[in-house]
Parts: sequence; structure tokens; C-alpha cells
Amino acid sequence: MKQPDKAEKISITLPPDMLNTIKNKVNSGAYSSTSEVIREALRAWHKQEEEYQARLSLIRERLECSANSGQPVPLDQAFEQIENLHQRRMNVENNEDL
Repeated sequence: MKQPDKAEKISITLPPDMLNTIKNKVNSGAYSSTSEVIREALRAWHKQEEEYQARLSLIRERLECSANSGQPVPLDQAFEQIENLHQRRMNVENNEDL
């Protein structure tokens, strides 16, 4: 059976508002100790970091797929195509209003 890592005692310095928040949570009974509050906060931070890294990885993957998805289009040609599409949509909307 794997032995859990031994806990190590550390000292941290917090601004008064953070310390008051921790003390209020302990005093309310939501947590049994300041250590429990800090551990919970670190678990939440760790989860947030993992989710951030996953999102970043997905964005990089999508950018890579996009970069390899076809032949590049010159910028002026791309804007011309967008303008033409916009004009067609505006014409359709204007005809529907008649």
C-alpha cells in the first residue's frame, strides 16, 4: 500500500483581507482549519491550471489545423470575398423587406 507523502509545515504571509476571508470560513464552520481552506484553494487553482493548459493545447491544435488546411489567400482577395458575401446578404435582406 502506498504511503501518503508527509505533510510539510510552511509559513505564508497574506494580506489582511485574504486572512479575514480564511478566518471567516473557519469560524463559520465551513472548514475545520486554515490549512483546510488553503488546501481547498490550491486544489481549485490546480484544477483551473489544468483546464487552462487543456484549452491552450486545443487552441494550438486548432491553429495548427487551420495553418495546414489549404492554400493561403492573399489578404486583398480575402477582403474582396468578404465584401462580396456581405453585399449579397444585404441585397437578400433588402429584397425581403419589400
